[in-house]
Amino acid sequence: MKFLPITDKNTRREFLELPTRLYKDDPWYIRPWDKDIEAVFDKEKNKTFRHGECERWILVDEQGKTIGRIAVFINKKEMNRVGQPTGGFGFMDCVEDQKVAFTLFDHAKAWLKERGMEAMDGPVNFGEKHQWWGLLVKGHSEPLYGFNYHPPYYQQFYEAYGFRTFFEQYTFNREVYDAIDPKYEEKAHRIYDNPEFTFPQFTKKEIESRWAEAFLEIYNDAWTSHAGFQPMRKSQAVNLFKQMKPIVDEDTIIFCFHNDKPVGFFFCLPDINQLLKNLNGKFNLIAKLKFLYNQKRGKCRKMFGMLYGVSPAYQRKGVEAAMVLHLKNVIVPKDRYDEIELGWLGDFNPTMLKIADLVYCDLYKTYITYRKLFDENKPFERYPIVGRKRKQEKEEE
Repeated sequence: MKFLPITDKNTRREFLELPTRLYKDDPWYIRPWDKDIEAVFDKEKNKTFRHGECERWILVDEQGKTIGRIAVFINKKEMNRVGQPTGGFGFMDCVEDQKVAFTLFDHAKAWLKERGMEAMDGPVNFGEKHQWWGLLVKGHSEPLYGFNYHPPYYQQFYEAYGFRTFFEQYTFNREVYDAIDPKYEEKAHRIYDNPEFTFPQFTKKEIESRWAEAFLEIYNDAWTSHAGFQPMRKSQAVNLFKQMKPIVDEDTIIFCFHNDKPVGFFFCLPDINQLLKNLNGKFNLIAKLKFLYNQKRGKCRKMFGMLYGVSPAYQRKGVEAAMVLHLKNVIVPKDRYDEIELGWLGDFNPTMLKIADLVYCDLYKTYITYRKLFDENKPFERYPIVGRKRKQEKEEE
């Protein structure tokens, strides 16, 4: 077996097309847009390159046939956040052969050790966590846009190699017309019917002038309690909105304000994977026309909850419930969506898991983000629970 770096048109094509060949008989697999995958490795488009490095390869057998692929990376801003210096790998796919999988893992480990890393996480993304993060282990069905899809045999390979669960991620599903817990709805109305709280209409044209700042204020406030958290900058917030902008439905980006202060957000996007099923990853003229045609015909009847945050002072007071209620009141009369998939929610965030239960969501898919310590004698620690830092600080006071 031989590793070939992605340096030209041929190796790039093999990297993109390997999963399509591997899963050609899998009815659930949807090939992602090639442009979305390539954007991860584009230094002009992926700002993580400013403080990180990344390489990717395909693995070929003795006959030159591609049997695996992997990308390995170091994010210098993230590598020391939880535990020892840790790198990551992603976009790992291979034939159903443990020897091939172990060869890919060994290659990633060696590359990271050369650069001073003491552990590796995977599968993860070289950039934002809301895309290409975690190994699908339960609930095999059509993936959401920007989410990984993996066959069941991968889990055995990871765990046999010595990876351990760093955290689990869940997606939950519900019909948009279904009821929510009556007590939860009553709690929602206490906020929703209070004139001090407003839910202004989101518009794309105000992203930089209004919404990026509002998002930034809530996000940084909500996550300060998390161990190792580094505040997000406005440029990062603007970039996030720019990534979402092409597919945003302005009615499903929800903000909650209290006396003009932003206190909560709930971002839902159309699951455009429903429109990508037959495009084979392409974004040429014909693919664009097919995409727009299916979009106009209302073929996308599913949305997914992408980001959710509430300022700590307003948590558990009904703001979360009020935003869910507002979303339902806006979208149900317009009859554009049938279902919503909430994803992803980490097992380290008990507050959000409780909310998913209260709005009568069903557990739909389970992903695992694994960690492998290079020193097997070092104690393994899972990802810390959200809010634990603030609780400990209060107890110390």
